[in-house]
Order: sequence, then C-alpha cells, then structure tokens
Amino acid sequence: MEATLIKDAEKYLVPKHFGGVSLRLLIDDGEPEIICESNGKILQNIPSRLKKETYVSHLKEVYKLLKEQHSRGRALLEQAMIESAEFSGYEISSLKENPIIWKMFSRLVLVTDSGQTGFPGEDGASIISAEGVINAISADNRLRIAHPFDLFSSKEWSAYQSFVFDHQWRQPFKQVFRELYIPTTEEKGSNRSMRYSGNQIMPSRAAALLKKRQWTVDYDYGLQKICFNSNVTAVLYAMADWFSPADIESPTLEYVEFHDRRTFKDKKISEVSPIAFSEIMRDVDLAVSVAHAGGVDPETSHSTIEMRRAIVSHTLPMFGISNVSLAGNFAKVSGQLGCYNIHLGSGTIHKEGGTQIAVLPVHAQNRGRIFLPFLDEDPKTAEIISKILLFADDSGIKDPSILNQL
Repeated sequence: MEATLIKDAEKYLVPKHFGGVSLRLLIDDGEPEIICESNGKILQNIPSRLKKETYVSHLKEVYKLLKEQHSRGRALLEQAMIESAEFSGYEISSLKENPIIWKMFSRLVLVTDSGQTGFPGEDGASIISAEGVINAISADNRLRIAHPFDLFSSKEWSAYQSFVFDHQWRQPFKQVFRELYIPTTEEKGSNRSMRYSGNQIMPSRAAALLKKRQWTVDYDYGLQKICFNSNVTAVLYAMADWFSPADIESPTLEYVEFHDRRTFKDKKISEVSPIAFSEIMRDVDLAVSVAHAGGVDPETSHSTIEMRRAIVSHTLPMFGISNVSLAGNFAKVSGQLGCYNIHLGSGTIHKEGGTQIAVLPVHAQNRGRIFLPFLDEDPKTAEIISKILLFADDSGIKDPSILNQL
C-alpha cells in the first residue's frame, strides 16, 4: 500500500512549468519537499497566481500524504526495532521501490539471524558493516533492525556510533545513540527494579507522556505496559492515587515490577527480554526526567540546569578535578575506565558506547557531609555533584555493583 502511494506521486517528481515558474516534489533525506523555482532561484512560497491551478492543489495533497507516510514509516520502523520484528530478504529488496521508506531504512543497522550486522546496501541484497565488510543476503534470510543491546553484545556499538557520526548521518529515530539499560546483579534475581525509587513526579504529565509509549492506566495497578512479543507486563508503582489531583504532595515512585503477561505471576528480571527491559526502563527514565515534580524539573526549569552548571564549574577546582567538562545539560566525565555523561537535571548516568549505570543515592544526613554554605541545599544537586566526583575518580570505586556495570 505504501509503495502504491509513491507510484501515484511519481509524476509530481518531474518539474511542471507555469510561465517561468517550475514546481515539483523533491524527496530529500527521505522527507518530501515542494520545490518552487523561478529563473534558477528557489522561491519560499508558491506565487499566489498559481494557487488556483488544479495541478497545484493536487501537488499539495500528494505532499501531505507523503509527509504522513514519512511520519508513519518512522514510527513503524522504531516499533519494529523494539518488538524485534523480522524482515525477509525479499521484503527488504522490495522496500527499495519506496524512496521515502528506503531512505530511512538504509540508515538503520540490521542484524541477521546468524548475528551479522550492517547497513542495507544500495542493491537491497546485502548489508555493509561499519568496517566496510559486505555480506550478501538471500530472499529467504531473516533480518531485524538491530537494537543497541545487539550491538553492545557483539562489541560493535562504538564502531557504528563512530560511523554514523563521521558520515553525519541523520537516523530516522535514535538507534545507535539510543540509551541502553542493563539489569544490575541485584535486579536479576528479583522481579522489581528500585533504581528510580524516591523520585517525585507529576502524575498527569507522567501518565500523558507514557500513554504515547503504549503504557495504559489501570484502575487496580496504576500505569502498566504490556509487551506481547516478550510476554511480560511492567507495572509502575507509586505512593499516590493516579486519579486524584494530588494537590498536597506529588506521588513518589517506589519500583517497577515485572509479571508474566498471561498469568500475572512475578517474573524475574533475568527472565525478561533484555530489549524489553531496556525499553521499559527508558520510558520510566523519560517520565522521571520530563515529569519531575518540584523546583528541580530538568526540562521545564532551565534556571535549575544553569544553577547546577555554575555550581559544578566552581566546585570542581576546589577538589582539583580537571577531567570533567560541561556541555549542554550534561557533565562529561573522562575517567580511567570510560567516559560518562551525567545529566544535570535527573542525575542519570550513561557510559559512552555503553549502558546506563544505575547508582542509587542514599539521602541521609547522618552519614556525614561536606559543608559548603554557598552551595545549593537541594538534595538532587548534592546527589549530582557526588556522582560527578565519584566517576571522576572511577579507578577508586569499590562498590561491586557499580564495578560490575562498568
């Protein structure tokens, strides 16, 4: 059906002339665009005298349909990666007939059933790795869009990140630079993840955000997500009533719990598909970052980010630390065991070319603290500075849980 739509638009890809003005559709980088030229110069708008032309109205209609196809195709390709949907070699070669879908698809890393990875070749019958190795694919081969977990497992993640960055490719959605969440040793033996416990969120904003990512609101269990292909149900528990204004106090997240989809019995995280676990935790991380309650909302309060950036920049010299730089909303730490990006809003830690690192803070005053009276009293700021100091000297980390993740 998508291929039929592009065939109907083929005649609009050829310039049509109207007394010195030419109109045509251009499919550049997979996204359609109306090109209007006059005497070799591209005009910003179609001249008003041409807007009543039947051809122009049809051109705009086709343009709208192709824009919708581009948005639809991008969402479907991302969903195919999340669900590990398989494509046959024949289906991949037939995608070449649609320039919109193929332009997006050709920028994605594929993985074969035998573990080979690569970008689709121009012939549609091969894949090319980041090192330039060409592997032919037959019509009956089964391939799927690679998830960062596949590239992390095959130790090819950094190579593909470098390839996309060096070629300045714009992928249709986050793939090689997507955040990856790996279960910790403690989490594997349980059916609960506590890594986001203690975070206060705004329930209406969190629910609205997660609904867009296939989460549903259940009157008995709160927010939950059902992964049919992985046979798992994830439930997000919080100390609140999701269906009240919660004016007195914002709800505090407790844990994310995993159950068998059919029986709803507890399911250990070690039995959950790594891709499903990563995507579920990515959704929760997003909700924590965007729907964070109070004055430390990392997305809506840019002054908070600016304040923390200033605090960090003035604090680091006091500790004699020179391997930390500030870029945007992140503190970039160059440690001996790796490089880390620490978000100045949520405090989330991501290892470059690696996974998200789960570090659970203990907010307690009786464990000792450094008295810096000119600094902020916000516990989140203290947590973020503590994480920056910890990972700036990562060779001195003794915690076995953190070392296993590194």
